Amino acid sequence: MGGKATKVKTQRVNKGAGRPRKANVERFPCGKIKPFETEKDNVSVAVAARRRIHGFSRTVDDETVRSPYAGYTLGRMFLDGVITDEQRQAGDDYAEAMARYHKTTGIPAPSPRAQSLFAVKGHEGEVTESLADRARKASNRMMALQAILLACEDGPQVRSTVYNVAVMDYDHLRHMPPQQVLWLRRGLIALRKSRGG
Repeated sequence: MGGKATKVKTQRVNKGAGRPRKANVERFPCGKIKPFETEKDNVSVAVAARRRIHGFSRTVDDETVRSPYAGYTLGRMFLDGVITDEQRQAGDDYAEAMARYHKTTGIPAPSPRAQSLFAVKGHEGEVTESLADRARKASNRMMALQAILLACEDGPQVRSTVYNVAVMDYDHLRHMPPQQVLWLRRGLIALRKSRGG
């Protein structure tokens, strides 16, 4: 049961407590400071993380590190000059065909990065004719691509190398030995020729 004097006294006691308010910052009506990180700050954090994680040296410019190709192993090999742009595109198409095969047939994607481990399941409900047709086309396309890779010289090694780099995205293969690079290039060239490129 305090009067006016008690309220004034309480305000005076609390006034000096805590950290002083930041001046010259934008605030929401509730008093919370508006976030003032700019896109440039956010991108610089991502570029620094890519440099650190994927081993881009300081001599590599930020545009290269910011490139979408720096986000996956085949793209980084392209940026390193190990494969050509046409070979990278053939690998991207191969990975897309394999992803379509896994999605339409209901088989879980092989890479843990490409799926939710707690949502592994087949098709829901009845399989319609159009879904079965799409799955059949995707399976035939996958088998045709596998046959192209197996028809190369050293076919099984070519197929597994292309699969591990393009689909599984194993980062340690970025610095593979010359023989493995030869198998990768051989497979990507065969895939590109099969597209008519």
